[in-house]
Amino acid sequence: MILLNGNLLPENEAHLAYSNRGLLYGDALFETLRYQDSKILFWEDHYFRLMSSMRIMRMEIPMNFTMEFLSLQIDSVIKSLAPSNAYSVKVFVYRDAEGKYTPECDDIGYFIQATPFDIAFYLIEESPYTVALFKDHYIMGGLLSTIKSNNKAINVLGSIYAKENGYDNCLLLNHQKEVTEALNANIFLVKDSTIKTPPLSSGCLNGIIRGQLIKMMSKLPNYTLEEASISPFELQKADELFITNTMIGIQSIRKYRKKEYTTVVARDLLGKLNAQIRLSFS
Repeated sequence: MILLNGNLLPENEAHLAYSNRGLLYGDALFETLRYQDSKILFWEDHYFRLMSSMRIMRMEIPMNFTMEFLSLQIDSVIKSLAPSNAYSVKVFVYRDAEGKYTPECDDIGYFIQATPFDIAFYLIEESPYTVALFKDHYIMGGLLSTIKSNNKAINVLGSIYAKENGYDNCLLLNHQKEVTEALNANIFLVKDSTIKTPPLSSGCLNGIIRGQLIKMMSKLPNYTLEEASISPFELQKADELFITNTMIGIQSIRKYRKKEYTTVVARDLLGKLNAQIRLSFS
């Protein structure tokens, strides 16, 4: 089932117009949420990122787009599906207007869809996870790169490159040839007790789990966190690399070129992240 502008419809009846601005011009945003135990994980963070992104895109936020309203809309979609331990939820917001580059009005449309899956909490994947640098195209730094718009050509091309060459993921470079993020996640580099992640000014996504880990690590005396640029040359000197997003939590990278990495810090942080989630549910 799809919730399209407040109407719950079967997927084969939920249609967008051929003139949809998200399709024609990328004039759209989305949030991917993890829903479990009748709650949206980190809902406040997701909601405020969506509102901030809409402002960056100069979208006029409807008066009814409150946290409570959107949460109830998501709940109605979940209740229409078969029971599951958890769900992946996508909230897609687009400017619902005619016109070419310049929209003729400020109306907003949206749809919400959800997909069930079985894993209730975040786990470290034991299988080998190999990455490569994707160097065909670069991310430009700036606010537009930090939001979840549907302008994802680099991510699509990088995913095709990874599939064609047998990699699990690719790391993306910005216009200054700094490591910025993975195709679908933020990146963290561990060297001794120092953990680095690129700053938002590098062009990386303003990730929800990234933000949670930054807040968490500021309170952990065993680690020193740096929001600093990462050179490709640092990758092979690191003890550990891991990536983060809302759906996977933390994914350890096991191999880049001939370098193989440990998973000690990722496991420690993932345990703390799961404990934080359990505490929020209690």
